[in-house]
Amino acid sequence: MRLILLGEPGSGKGTYSAEFVKRYGIPQISTGDMLRAAVKAGTPMGLEAQAFMKRGELVPDTVVLGLIRERLAQADTQKGFILDGFPRTVAQAEGLGMMLGEMSLRLSRVVKIEVDRELLVQRLTGRRVCTVCGATFNLFTNLRPKVEGVCDKCQGALFQRPDDKPETIEHRLEVYRKDTEPLVAFYEKTGLLKRLDCRGEYQEVLKRLYAELDQVA
Repeated sequence: MRLILLGEPGSGKGTYSAEFVKRYGIPQISTGDMLRAAVKAGTPMGLEAQAFMKRGELVPDTVVLGLIRERLAQADTQKGFILDGFPRTVAQAEGLGMMLGEMSLRLSRVVKIEVDRELLVQRLTGRRVCTVCGATFNLFTNLRPKVEGVCDKCQGALFQRPDDKPETIEHRLEVYRKDTEPLVAFYEKTGLLKRLDCRGEYQEVLKRLYAELDQVA
């Protein structure tokens, strides 16, 4: 199963991806994690990306696609993968489609996670991250920590990311609408897009997601 998850900041893409990794035995490929790993390993594309980063420049789409190609060549992607954080624009989606075609690979499904705006804002303002292990919690969902301000996993202190503060949330959602929302129309035309209502209790939402993805796994 080769999957892309689309959704606004706070829609739960990372949380749901972690569940899919366990259920389907395929890796979640985060562009940020992939970039850091490639730079650390000193791969050809990683070194090229590092050169742009050292100059304070954005890593070009061509380099990011090269990194993804390197990552998809690894053994753990043979049964499939989940792309998290890429593509972000229609141009990136077009480049990804060409690259997958060259590798004789096809996407199985593009899932658009549908969440009410009010709930998005609540999820973002309620998110807390562990300073030690990086685990994520939320004050307004079933992912809330057992002890306020303390990580359930390692007892580290929890903090609110600057990106999750109310004054920055509106800007993040506006950037998404401008740059990423056009991807929905792009993938809708390909017939790959499936919109899924992700309101409600966490386990009920998972059941709806699994019901759709089990058909293509």
